[in-house]
Amino acid sequence: MIKQLKGDAMLMLTAIIWGTSFVAQKEGMDLIGPLAYNGTRTVIGALVLIPVILILDRIKKNKAMADGSYAEPTPEEKKAANKTLIIGGICCGLALCVAGNVQQVGIFHTSVAHSGFITALYVVIVPLLGLFVRKKVTPVIWGCVAAAAVGLYLLCIPSTGFGSVNMGDVIIFICAICFAIHILVIDYFSPKVDGVKLSCIQFFVAGILSLVFTPVVDPALGFDLPSVSTMLASWLPILYSGVLSCGVAYTLQVVAQKDTDPTIASMILCLESVFALIAGMVILGEMMSMREIIGCVIMFAAIIVANLPAKEKGDVQKQ
Repeated sequence: MIKQLKGDAMLMLTAIIWGTSFVAQKEGMDLIGPLAYNGTRTVIGALVLIPVILILDRIKKNKAMADGSYAEPTPEEKKAANKTLIIGGICCGLALCVAGNVQQVGIFHTSVAHSGFITALYVVIVPLLGLFVRKKVTPVIWGCVAAAAVGLYLLCIPSTGFGSVNMGDVIIFICAICFAIHILVIDYFSPKVDGVKLSCIQFFVAGILSLVFTPVVDPALGFDLPSVSTMLASWLPILYSGVLSCGVAYTLQVVAQKDTDPTIASMILCLESVFALIAGMVILGEMMSMREIIGCVIMFAAIIVANLPAKEKGDVQKQ
């Protein structure tokens, strides 16, 4: 019970870090462009994970040696495992690069609250994309999709109609689709490799690609290329997103989910969008209309229900 409470507390802290990170992402672009910011913070996140990987590897090895289950892998096994890890890291990194940079551009044009809730829609988009690989979508998920669409309409479409739609909200919705694709790519590779190592490689790939394309994309979006002074002036949001959001929060999630029920864990992590809303109001002074708040509530309810485990046929027959 104590372990579970500790795990829940760590996941709550993870949700707080991820939610407030939306503020850092928005503030970080006061002086530098989206790709420069995203590339820098993602590389920092990868560097933070390196000592975490070394520590976790040592703990796993010591534990295995203590219970007598440790077996040194053969060179062939190491080669095969490393190949899968590298391919997975590159694929996940490519998906993360696109999703993260689309999100970064969208955040610049909309509020933190809108960014948090619209991004969280990937939870209901993932099952829909699963249709392309012949995965069934339950009636409950279809209901969540419909509810999320209503909530999204109230949040993003003003009473004046579609002519006043915020372009930033449209970009963030595209970002949610990109993150849903990223989730599916991770879902394919994560059972085959170490999760923390996979994340570290994907951060490096996403960060390096972002920095490579910064001289082309950021000026095209109207941003000046970053100088040493502007990078130093943006140190706080960059480090917050890089160290805490990418490095610390991800590690907390991995450690905490060992002692927490997956359903409870997913619901706690859904609070990320709520903390984004609160952070935007408290730190940036953002305000929302009652129409937008109702939209957020409906979307949050849809996200929560989508995270509930599906009932097995046997469970239904027992009722």
